[in-house]
Amino acid sequence: MRSAYDVVIRPIISEQSMDKAAEKKYTFKVAVDANKTEVKNAIEEIFDVEVEKVNIMNVNGKVKRMGRNVGRTAAYKKAIVTLTEGSKEIEFFANL
Repeated sequence: MRSAYDVVIRPIISEQSMDKAAEKKYTFKVAVDANKTEVKNAIEEIFDVEVEKVNIMNVNGKVKRMGRNVGRTAAYKKAIVTLTEGSKEIEFFANL
């Protein structure tokens, strides 16, 4: 069985994700083969919070050009985690 740190790769810090943090919705980049249950258990284990809901989406890589050469950035999976009302906030996002 893989650890929680193998499921959750890193937080996604953007203007839109920081606005959602006020509503206790946090955004993370997760493993491509992770499902909602694994993400929920990993977030609860790592940050010691209670997760109410998990939304997962696959993000396609963008087409990038370097002169005449065309390539793609890597595709990844993104999870938006909603915490319960009684749960504490994730300290990592509070310091930003």
